[in-house]
Amino acid sequence: MYKAVFLDFYGTLVHEDDVFIEEICKKILTSSSTRTTAKDIGRYWWDSFSKTFYSSYGDNFKTQREIELCSLEDTIAFYNSSENPRELSEILYDHWQSPQLFEDTNVFLRSISTPKIILSNIDRNDIQSAINHNGLSFENVITSEDVKSYKPRPEMFQQALAAYNLNPLEVLHVGDSLTSDVAGAQNAGIKVAWINRKNKALPENYSPDYIINSLKELISLFA
Repeated sequence: MYKAVFLDFYGTLVHEDDVFIEEICKKILTSSSTRTTAKDIGRYWWDSFSKTFYSSYGDNFKTQREIELCSLEDTIAFYNSSENPRELSEILYDHWQSPQLFEDTNVFLRSISTPKIILSNIDRNDIQSAINHNGLSFENVITSEDVKSYKPRPEMFQQALAAYNLNPLEVLHVGDSLTSDVAGAQNAGIKVAWINRKNKALPENYSPDYIINSLKELISLFA
C-alpha cells in the first residue's frame, strides 16, 4: 500500500527522555531557594525551550543541544538553583545517545521491506550514536540539522519525499507526537499513524489516520 515509511525515532522506536527530565527537575527543586514543585519547574523549562524551538529555522536555526542548554540555564536561574546546567545536560545527552529500544521495534523493522527513513528533531551526532548503539540500520536518516528546521515545519518531510521521488500519498509517517508528527505530516499531505503507547486521550483538534498502541499493528500495511 505504501512505498516508504517515515519514522520518528524518540518515543516511537526508542524510549523518550521523560524519566530523565523528571530527574533533572527534582535536582533543580532540591537545590532551589524558591518555593515551587518539580512539575512547575518542568512546565517553565518546557515553555522556555518551546519559545526558541518554534522560532528556530533557516538563518535562526539552533541545534537541539543549544536550545536545551539555553532553556535549562534559564530555568535554573529563574528558580535560583545552584545546579550546573552543563552537568544536568549530560544526563539528557547520555540518554539521547544510548536510548533503550521498545520491545516491538525490531519486530516491526525486520518484518517490512519498505524503505524506512528516519525523520528526527534530535541532532545528527546524537541520533547516529543512538542508532549505532542499538545496532539499527535505515535507508536514510534526515535530521533537523540537515534541513535547518524542526518538525512540525514541512522542510524535513519535503526533503524526504524529494530524496525518493515520492508523492505524499505514497508514504506513511509514524510518530508519537501529536504536534510534530501528526500535525506535521498531515500538513505536508502525508498520512500518519499516531503511536499512543500510554493510552492518552486524543484531543478533538487532532485526527490521525491510524491510532496504534504497538508498531506491530502496522505490519499488515506493508505486506
